[in-house]
Amino acid sequence: MAEPAALEAFCAFFNKLDNTCTEKLYEVYTEDVVFDDPLHHVEGRQALETYLAAMYANVERCQFVYHTRQLEGNQAFVTWTMTFVHPKLAGGRSIDVAGCSALTFAADGRVQRHRDYVDAGALLYEHLPLMGSAIRWLKKRLA
Repeated sequence: MAEPAALEAFCAFFNKLDNTCTEKLYEVYTEDVVFDDPLHHVEGRQALETYLAAMYANVERCQFVYHTRQLEGNQAFVTWTMTFVHPKLAGGRSIDVAGCSALTFAADGRVQRHRDYVDAGALLYEHLPLMGSAIRWLKKRLA
């Protein structure tokens, strides 16, 4: 059974994460962590460190606001809004993306499985120069 402190440590960690502190993943993730998001599937803490370092390499700012936290046994679910700034997306303006994380904790309180659910279009594709306008047009047409 995971403790609420483990979930709070996870949330706090992501609000400190940038391109300089991925080496602290050992505090939050097990060696054999499995991480999934709409763009990647990563197995192992070293691979996760490489992935996050690449993702945060050009991010100027990233902050999470956590909304709902649910913890039962070793499973947790967290809803959040991520606000980030990347110079090559949205003309360098701030981008807000809603999402949620499903987590499985190991006996030692670290995350062993992490799956993010987020709209990849809202996260990335809608903010690319050519593709973004086409995706926004398509979304309006379908609505």
